[in-house]
Amino acid sequence: MTMKGSCLCGEVTFEIEGDFERFFLCHCSYCRKDTGSAHAANLFTNIGALRWLSGKEKVKDFNLNSTRHVKSFCSECGSALPNTKMGGDLCIVPAGCLDDEVTLKPEAHIFTDSQANWEKELGSIKCYPGFPQ
Repeated sequence: MTMKGSCLCGEVTFEIEGDFERFFLCHCSYCRKDTGSAHAANLFTNIGALRWLSGKEKVKDFNLNSTRHVKSFCSECGSALPNTKMGGDLCIVPAGCLDDEVTLKPEAHIFTDSQANWEKELGSIKCYPGFPQ
């Protein structure tokens, strides 16, 4: 299986060859800060699965000092991109940067001790198919 992905502005494109090994929703305070959301949706695969198709020079990394937390992003639009900087053979792919549909379901919520207090009741709020009128 090959999946394609890109940043919001389209300057950076990539593909992932092969299957993802894990899919976690991470609620740690670092992931909440760098996504600006309740959690990060991260897919995990082997670093060799990633191939940059365009814009590799626009990919920047932010390493949070004294932690293992790294965020890779497009220097033009700021979109989260695959991260290969955690050492070893691991590639972490933000699910939202994939252009193809992800068929793998998240297997677990992780770091839930850091979960935002406002997130605990999200299943009970209204849903709209678009922007509410």
